[in-house]
Amino acid sequence: MSAIDSYAELTRRVSKNLTPLRTHNADVMQGFGALSKAALAPGVLDEKTKELIAMAIGVASRCDACLGFHAKALVRLGATPEEFREMLGVAVYMGGGPSLMYAANAMAAFEEFSGDARRD
Repeated sequence: MSAIDSYAELTRRVSKNLTPLRTHNADVMQGFGALSKAALAPGVLDEKTKELIAMAIGVASRCDACLGFHAKALVRLGATPEEFREMLGVAVYMGGGPSLMYAANAMAAFEEFSGDARRD
């Protein structure tokens, strides 16, 4: 596994830690929620394609929580391991060596949420 022991636990912890922001910064959090909903709404690109883009950006920006949340969404949307690996290739192309190292973490998150802990 990567430096993160469990992406499921990480996403739960981050969600819990956002509770004070939902309470004390409700307008900001509601605005972010609306932005997320609008950005991911199906249009010319479907939701899965948009989530693949979001994951690639999460890899390039080395955001652990992003890897967890977007891997979970991609599994829910039926992304295949082949689609996921192809997206990682583009993320590595755009982000170079650091993204290559982070692509391994993204693969671990996807496998965890897929229920497939095996690594090829």
